[in-house]
Amino acid sequence: MIHVFLLFSLCFSDYGFIQGVTSLGINYGQVGDNLPPPDKVLDLLTALKLTKARIYDTNPQVLTTFANSNIELIVTVENQMLPVVMDPQQALQWVSTHIKPYFPATKITGVAVGNEIFTDDDTSLLGYLVPAIVSIHGALVQLGLDKYIQVSTPNSLAVLEVSYPPSAGSFKGEVSGVMSQFLQFLSSTGSPFWINAYPYFAYKDSPNKISLDYALFNKNPGMVDPYTKLHYDNMLYAQVDAVVYAMSRLGYGGIEVRVSETGWPSKGDSNEVGATVQNAAVYNRNLLRRQMSNEGTPLRPNMRLEVYLFALFNEDMKPGPTSERNYGLFQPDGTMAYNVGLSALATSSSTSSASISLTSSATKASKVEYQSLVYCMFLYLLTFQVLMRRQH
Repeated sequence: MIHVFLLFSLCFSDYGFIQGVTSLGINYGQVGDNLPPPDKVLDLLTALKLTKARIYDTNPQVLTTFANSNIELIVTVENQMLPVVMDPQQALQWVSTHIKPYFPATKITGVAVGNEIFTDDDTSLLGYLVPAIVSIHGALVQLGLDKYIQVSTPNSLAVLEVSYPPSAGSFKGEVSGVMSQFLQFLSSTGSPFWINAYPYFAYKDSPNKISLDYALFNKNPGMVDPYTKLHYDNMLYAQVDAVVYAMSRLGYGGIEVRVSETGWPSKGDSNEVGATVQNAAVYNRNLLRRQMSNEGTPLRPNMRLEVYLFALFNEDMKPGPTSERNYGLFQPDGTMAYNVGLSALATSSSTSSASISLTSSATKASKVEYQSLVYCMFLYLLTFQVLMRRQH
């Protein structure tokens, strides 16, 4: 009978929808007046098999709703709070109020202290950054939560003085002092360096110099770093490795880099070259395929790259150019802004078409799974009958 059990187990080990990609997350922004409530968002994330999300605050409604779900959540200390939480007592109060009441029912795995502080227009914030990070981490240690929750800060790619070729990556001189302190913290706590990396911006600024296919992960000749001879077939991986080299130049070569934001807008102003539905669908679909393979970058091929897509929804109250309000995979009413093929990734081929229906793909997948289930049950019953006859 053990053979029957093994056969039954093997049949069912792959049963179910496409398994969640462990290195993929999504940014759940809330700068809109027409977004669905957190419970509907949780239903959407669950349906998409996404298990990691990042929010830009500590919204108690979200933290409460996401309790007892399988969603791992990164929360944020807003930029304006940095001067406050740099005080260890204030940091302890913040963690006691915004983290402790919800953990561990809500799987908070990270605290982002500020967002893009190194390149913020308010340069005074930079002096508060490392003390705030150290204080928040110290509060987590005091409450026994540091083993479960990492502390870091997301950075704009603009923090780099040089990003091309990747091996020439270096940080801007004016931030190198604070950056060294920050990297020392990451190294001592085993925390990741978070980078907000958008190939779209590079393409928009130089569409005549940068290959669109290279930016979109489409098939292309790519580029070879003249110093390392490493081949890059897409811009995102080159940007990530540029950050790794920049950290190495400051003496910190062992820190993991994770992409805290990346995406492509589906709409833009007349001067925002490349901001189209087609390009957005291709970029995110190709990136998701890479994530399905748990790829690393050319410099770190055996370390899968963790990526958080930006963003879950189009957010109608975001300031700035039209593109800022059109990064979402979904409209606020829950309909797709375009199809990224989350449920069809395992079988669909690379294409620039955005016409494949997510719903129809899921339906087809369900039919295939049902057929597989019936087949496995048939094998189980057949084998069982054979064994029973042998016993008689």
